[in-house]
Amino acid sequence: MSQRADFAAGVRDSLPTLPANAPFGFVVGAAAVQAGFSGVQIVAMSATVFGGASQLAAIDLLASDAPLVVVALTAVVVNLRYTMYSAAIAPHFRRLSERWRLVCAQFLLDTTFAIAVTEYERDEDTDRLAYYLGIAAAIYVTYVGGTVAGVVFGDRVPDGLQLDFAVPLLFLALLAPSVSDEPTAVAAAVGGFVAVAAVGAPMNVGVVIAGLAGVTAAVLADGAGVGQ
Repeated sequence: MSQRADFAAGVRDSLPTLPANAPFGFVVGAAAVQAGFSGVQIVAMSATVFGGASQLAAIDLLASDAPLVVVALTAVVVNLRYTMYSAAIAPHFRRLSERWRLVCAQFLLDTTFAIAVTEYERDEDTDRLAYYLGIAAAIYVTYVGGTVAGVVFGDRVPDGLQLDFAVPLLFLALLAPSVSDEPTAVAAAVGGFVAVAAVGAPMNVGVVIAGLAGVTAAVLADGAGVGQ
């Protein structure tokens, strides 16, 4: 396909995740306003940081007057999984210039990684950069747009509406295309269960806990010969 077609394919393949991605941005916007941040501050944060879990953790800590070094270290811990994603996706970007690799790094999320790697392994002819940017563009616009909506309408959300479930729903939307064998299925099931169970965990570390649980389950399942 052409670069334009691969870009459009990236946008299309990201669509199943957008209904969960927008509420994630909404939660960030609403939480920041409730914590005393201005709308401009939080929208600028979403547009530049572009990392919901670390943003929520930082917002909670800054609102409680935590030292900046604690905020920074917490954000690093929450985002440690991206080092694994970077190492896994790097071989697909080896032909890109350093400038484009830096651009891709800015938009590396759980969602972009899962969708992109699934497609790259399925079709070697897919234009890596165009497809990746298609995914990133759709998710970026949706997430930042959700943040704006959270800033404007967050104070009107009923207290009983559990928007925290937007985060695990986003990851559950990524599971199906990533399941290719029994150990992966075990990892998806365990990680999905833990992600839902860990909703509301301190500093929004539920995603990290779910990821570690899923990886551990996959290693154990593979070692036990599940599916062999």
